[in-house]
Amino acid sequence: MQHWTSGTVAANGIHLHYTRTGDGRQPALVLAHGVTDDGLCWAPLAEALAPAYDVIMVDARGHGRSDAPAWGYGPLDQARDLAGVITALALRAPVVLGHSMGAVTTLALAGLVPDLPGAILLEDPPAWWLPERSTARVEQARAIRAWIESLRGQTREQLIAGQRAQTPHWSATELERWAAAKLCLRADLDALFNPDNIRRVDWDTLLRQVRCPALLITADVERGALLNAEGVAALQALIPQLRVAHVPAAGHSIRRDQPERFLEIVRGFLEEQAR
Repeated sequence: MQHWTSGTVAANGIHLHYTRTGDGRQPALVLAHGVTDDGLCWAPLAEALAPAYDVIMVDARGHGRSDAPAWGYGPLDQARDLAGVITALALRAPVVLGHSMGAVTTLALAGLVPDLPGAILLEDPPAWWLPERSTARVEQARAIRAWIESLRGQTREQLIAGQRAQTPHWSATELERWAAAKLCLRADLDALFNPDNIRRVDWDTLLRQVRCPALLITADVERGALLNAEGVAALQALIPQLRVAHVPAAGHSIRRDQPERFLEIVRGFLEEQAR
């Protein structure tokens, strides 16, 4: 990590921070993190891929060292943020990998600006493309907000201890980065979970615009994964070229629960795109 660089770009009316492993001479891989994480939560994966790829880890608005405006936390806003970073760094057809909130951002980016990403990978996104009154959509948003509120006020040591008790198989690096990101979260929760963020998106039209190769990585709902069979089927109906790779014995944070298998899947997809 000693050769990694970081910087800030002006995009979509705010300043967004990123960390980068390369110098533009390798194929670009942009990583979009989930809610309450930040760019450096991708560090273990980025370190594994850095020898072959220029990995760019972006802090979403309200997270990490990026600006935290009082508005603009919907998928289209965050997709425009990511598009602005890609354009500012002059990345050519990067592969974009997103987790959870970042996976929805990645989907929105590929639909909003179809020619910008060369390919996309999605790690357990919430199924926001399902009907507004679907049980999964309503309950997930409520549960995620309650979970974030339960973390507020905890120290770094308390956060690590609590998460280690739940996921003793996570590496020390994963736990450290996970906790550090929680302490940096500055997004207002009312803005972050405003129902209009999702409601304003015409998901059917947006996702039918996705043209690039796409891979969805799923896990076990009984272990905490968000995306169930209904959500997968609905997404495949909207994006016919979408492929699915299921990782058993993993929950919502697939790459943390099964890092070797996750890396194998991601690396295989990246190598396919380079052929």
